[in-house]
Amino acid sequence: MEDGRLSLLTAPLLAQSPAPSGADADAAADVILDIGDRTGVGEGDLSNGCISDSVSEGVAGGEEEDGNPFEFLGAAPLRHRRPPCPVDPFRNHTPTVGGFYELCKMVLCLPVALARLLLFGISILVGFLVTTLALQGWKDRQSPMPRWRCRLMWVTRLCTRCILFSFGYHWIKRKGRPASRKIAPIVVSNHICYIEPIFFFYELFPTIVASESHDSIPFVGTIIRAMQVIYVDRFSASSRKNAVNEIKRKASCDEFPRVLLFPEGTTTNGRFLISFQLGAFIPGYPVQPVVVRYPYVHFDQSWGNISLAKLMFRMFTQFHNYMEVEYLPVIFPSENKWEGAIEFAERASHAMASALNVVQTSHSYGDVMLLTKALERAKGKPAPYMVEMAWVESWAGKLP
Repeated sequence: MEDGRLSLLTAPLLAQSPAPSGADADAAADVILDIGDRTGVGEGDLSNGCISDSVSEGVAGGEEEDGNPFEFLGAAPLRHRRPPCPVDPFRNHTPTVGGFYELCKMVLCLPVALARLLLFGISILVGFLVTTLALQGWKDRQSPMPRWRCRLMWVTRLCTRCILFSFGYHWIKRKGRPASRKIAPIVVSNHICYIEPIFFFYELFPTIVASESHDSIPFVGTIIRAMQVIYVDRFSASSRKNAVNEIKRKASCDEFPRVLLFPEGTTTNGRFLISFQLGAFIPGYPVQPVVVRYPYVHFDQSWGNISLAKLMFRMFTQFHNYMEVEYLPVIFPSENKWEGAIEFAERASHAMASALNVVQTSHSYGDVMLLTKALERAKGKPAPYMVEMAWVESWAGKLP
């Protein structure tokens, strides 16, 4: 206890093990650590409410004071980062086909892969044609999509389910339910590969926040336009500001679909949860976290150090790919002025990490950029770990 603040410890220390039986069961309970400042927090502090303008301004001011080297990406300031965690959260653990079983399975599934590829091609073509028809003559893209156009988009949504089927996701395990759009207009999810956007297109048909580069992707660019996508240039401060304003505008109107964001800003291997960008939390609306898992034994489905074509081929040549989606309870912004967007994001991040039973790290998209450049220049095999460059920058700045 320091300065009237009580630190509660809440994060798993050890990996889970089979539960013992008998009298030792109680003694073997997991030790959980939850670090948080609960000063002045009452039972009503998590009730529905919005962040005041003064709090939002305080968050912006706090980011400038910390000298965050990745501030241009919208990452959280250093004072809210966790201790350094020298791991690589972006590495795919099965980038190559290994083992006799995988080779045999690939050979056996080649005819199936051809059929799946055909289904994939037909589905994306039909979805593209239907979406083009739904967008035909629609000029006022700033207003909610008319109902008859939304009904037409159901055909495209069914096509995306066929695409998931072609990738081997014959059934998808769900836990929990999506909250009403009126209760939680914003949805946030972890991001492991390109499958999650396809799933959410089918499941929720939300408005998504995406990089401007997605608009130029053949077929896909047209389809996501029907979602009234909010484009953002992550390297432009004005673009990020406009995106936040657009998120707030669409979240405040029930006629628009709910807004979906992947606050990590990039894909990870699912074994860690990296730092969140603040775009989903600055508007101050209730947020529903969703966590996605891909249980596997032989094939890691994360989009890390593996090409898109190779990842798709590996998916096509699997008997079945497992996917689990869990909808978590809605998180409401606090009415207390001590909580800004950063603390709001921390609560959502902690809830998702706890549900996934993974470690939270301070990595960000800036680390992905540095890793990409390093791999372009590296001649040898890269190390299996990565220290967050935000911490390296902070530590180096303290040297004499």
